[in-house]
Amino acid sequence: MNRACLVLLLVAAAVCSVFAEQARFDNYRVYEVFIASEQQLEVLQYLEDHPDGYIFWDMPVQTNMALELVVPPHKYADFEELTNRLNMKTRLMTSNFQELVDNERPAKSPRNFGWTDYYSTAQIHAWLNEMVQRYPGVLSSTVYGKSFEGRDLVAVKLSHKANNPGIFIEANIHAREWISSATATWLLNELLTSTNSAVVDLAQNYDWYFIVMANPDGYEFSRDSNRMWRKTRQPSSILCFGTDPNRNYNYNWRNGGSSTNACSDTFSGETAFSEPETLAMANYYATIADKINVQFSFHSYGQYLLTPYGFTGAPAPANNAHLQQIAAATASAIQATYGTRYTYGNSAQVLYVTSGSTNDYFMGVHGTKLAFTFEFRDTGSSGFVLPAAQIIPNAQETLNGLIAFVAEAKALGYF
Repeated sequence: MNRACLVLLLVAAAVCSVFAEQARFDNYRVYEVFIASEQQLEVLQYLEDHPDGYIFWDMPVQTNMALELVVPPHKYADFEELTNRLNMKTRLMTSNFQELVDNERPAKSPRNFGWTDYYSTAQIHAWLNEMVQRYPGVLSSTVYGKSFEGRDLVAVKLSHKANNPGIFIEANIHAREWISSATATWLLNELLTSTNSAVVDLAQNYDWYFIVMANPDGYEFSRDSNRMWRKTRQPSSILCFGTDPNRNYNYNWRNGGSSTNACSDTFSGETAFSEPETLAMANYYATIADKINVQFSFHSYGQYLLTPYGFTGAPAPANNAHLQQIAAATASAIQATYGTRYTYGNSAQVLYVTSGSTNDYFMGVHGTKLAFTFEFRDTGSSGFVLPAAQIIPNAQETLNGLIAFVAEAKALGYF
């Protein structure tokens, strides 16, 4: 097949995918699966590469880990036979995943932008523009690039005075993790409007950089076509689309916890920075890196607070003891809000190995002293489809965590 035909085929497939009927998950079951042996791991890795309807919410990358797996009705018998044969421990989380999807959003969406529903990229960007116009003295926006499908990649900066230390937040790099951008916009709104003295202190004495929608193409596809979509939308092979943007950064790229299979949810890309979204963010960060004291990545789910590095379980950063001390204070403040318990620690140790991630890149390449990943609510009962009713509680406990984070980091000399 010549290149022109291949391009036409990929474009045709992309057009069909845009107008395809939205995927449904009626009677799909969600299981928690425990990986105890190398044989179990190898089988699950094979299934992840050849899913035939299975949907992995986590990637099988090591033994002694648990993951959530969505099993379609036509695989019930196969899954039962497989787990019995391998003596694999499982736990049924929900028997009809579509019910969770149906209950994620309110029956009637509010007329005005807020935090009782999830909104489109266009609505989020419109709200950001409105806030920039409303607070022109402290809020500014930058279009730092374009997505593969031509959407604006937008960063906003909140700054009350010169020479403040900087805090950088990126959200929704994974398309299906809607709670991440919802939480980011709520936090931005609080920093602009709150009269709470602790929040006012954060707003006035620190510069805040927000990328609330790092993967707009994937996010829109997850809204319109497949709620479980994770990746970008650039064609990655004749049959498959997208790269995991949080495996695509050029620091220890493909050094564990990513896939070379273009159809995998953790496909790392043909090359590092193959995706316009990741290259644009990296280029933008390079222009502000010397101003950034803390970098946060907002993800879901699992209730984790993760520190670098993802590609190794060794406590590589020289300030690892400080990272864990700050994480402990943050987790304690989160729990004090609504009782939500976060596990914290090195990403590869407490969750699983990853490579080519934003945290690793910004710390490893730019020397950002503090880099953390939040994995928001919950621990699997709703997973990626966290009900919109939990947006504000999740955001409130996150804000309290950030207040404690900054206080602890300041006491240790990072500000």
